[in-house]
Amino acid sequence: MVQDALRAAADSPGYPLTIGTVATRQACVDWLARRHGVTGLGLDGVLPTIGSKELVAALPGQLGVGPGDLVAWPELAYPTYEVGAALAGARGVATDSLTSLGPETPALLWINSPSNPTGRVLPPEHLKKVVDWCRERGTILVSDECYLECAWDATPMSVLHPSISGGSHEGILAVHSLSKRSNLAGYRCAFVAGDPALVGELLAVRKNLGLIMPGPQQLAMAAALDDDEHVVEQHARYAARRAKLREALESAGFRVDHSEASLYLWSTKDQDCWETIAWLAERGILAAPGSFYGAAGSRHVRVAFTATDERVDAAVARLAG
Repeated sequence: MVQDALRAAADSPGYPLTIGTVATRQACVDWLARRHGVTGLGLDGVLPTIGSKELVAALPGQLGVGPGDLVAWPELAYPTYEVGAALAGARGVATDSLTSLGPETPALLWINSPSNPTGRVLPPEHLKKVVDWCRERGTILVSDECYLECAWDATPMSVLHPSISGGSHEGILAVHSLSKRSNLAGYRCAFVAGDPALVGELLAVRKNLGLIMPGPQQLAMAAALDDDEHVVEQHARYAARRAKLREALESAGFRVDHSEASLYLWSTKDQDCWETIAWLAERGILAAPGSFYGAAGSRHVRVAFTATDERVDAAVARLAG
């Protein structure tokens, strides 16, 4: 279905619009409403992006954050939040405690639920407190929600949901990607949604940088967002892999923390992560050391269940050996 849409749009010699087609943006709006209860979002509050990683890295600078400003992100986090702050020349801090910031107000605050790497899901009441805190201080809040449909033991919510946002998207942006929900990593399909004023700022900058999602990918993304059936099928496939790997890891002496969502098992043998990485490598299993995601991850490893069924079965067998 997605490939058919891509093929049908292959004759695309002209420049696409940076803001994206109406059909693509409407598909984003409809998906957020249908699947995640987001209301009040208009076409001027959506902007397609070339995957989510380039957006995360460039967003602080594109929103005018720079030297003298502070950017905050979770204590355990995808490294690109820090990269984005550095590229903008801003100062950065990794923290899960807003009170730890003291009297200083960050220009931009990242949250990530479900989390990469831990799979942790922030409860709605916590999200609402963060929204209120940011609005009281004029901090831009950006929620990375790329794993929103990869949930197992919890029900993650978008920060744009009216019960969290208070029915207004002012000061809030949410980042979404089709790399996870639809296995479209190679297509580089993502979008940012929320406050039309912030989306407008991003659009004005991105027009001058030529950061435009190609036309064929826009139609492919719309087709994927309009279809829920493939997501249900993929969810079941991942759930089966997750169950196998979790049981095998726990039988091999690991403890799995958080991991109620995302595509990873945040696992520990209560030792330095590099010792665990070496133990897994001896068995032909590759994982990511938790220290890649911050000092607080030094005793965990991130085990992905994105490999094929055959490779997951092989890892399960090696863990039992």
